[in-house]
Amino acid sequence: MSTSMLRLVWVYPDLLSTYGDRGNLLILSHRAESRGILTESVMVRSDQALPRQADIYLIGGGEDGPQSLAAEKLIADGAVAEAADAGRVVFAVCAGYQILGTSFIASDRECAGLGLLDMRSDRGPSRAVGELAGPVNPALGLPTLTGFENHGGRTHLGPETAALANVSHGIGNDGSTEGAFRGKVVGTYLHGPALARNPALADLLLAWAVGRAPEELPPLDDRWAQQLRQERIAALV
Repeated sequence: MSTSMLRLVWVYPDLLSTYGDRGNLLILSHRAESRGILTESVMVRSDQALPRQADIYLIGGGEDGPQSLAAEKLIADGAVAEAADAGRVVFAVCAGYQILGTSFIASDRECAGLGLLDMRSDRGPSRAVGELAGPVNPALGLPTLTGFENHGGRTHLGPETAALANVSHGIGNDGSTEGAFRGKVVGTYLHGPALARNPALADLLLAWAVGRAPEELPPLDDRWAQQLRQERIAALV
């Protein structure tokens, strides 16, 4: 961690914050503090400079106009790219996920991304809306990914970026894979919010941020979260 307190940065909530994505910030703070890890949550608007010293940067979803503006500002600001290069945790959802790649389509034009993940996004033949689920990449050691997607894009991964999960239900990146990660940079199309539906993923991000293995974090009572997960996964069968 950068200090004795875990610093969480919610990036540009005035531009990128749809479908409950702020819940990811709340989940991380709650799960950290339930284990005695103090947190500081910092919400940074698009007219403000992002802090250079933080432990986890969170980017949410948004519409085309705010997405392209956010990408321009993030490229100019440079803090998220610097954080990724320094091994800090970056977690992005939907439009924010697309921004992590090399390029994406917004308002029918190609826009430059941050280039933190080897991938590009374009428009799909139809909008992907509904439940999304599938087995997570074995390298991460996580249970089934589950959540809600609502996007018109399709994302194509390059050789230097691994898929977060394979798709058993829904569309995700392309009907075959969902999300992507490289180092401690993770992106997904999942709303829900993603970390409420996937507490093990939240704990992985926390473990990375505090420099521990996930199994070294004290266990929490996740009975309600697991019940929600099982209900949603069972509904897809």
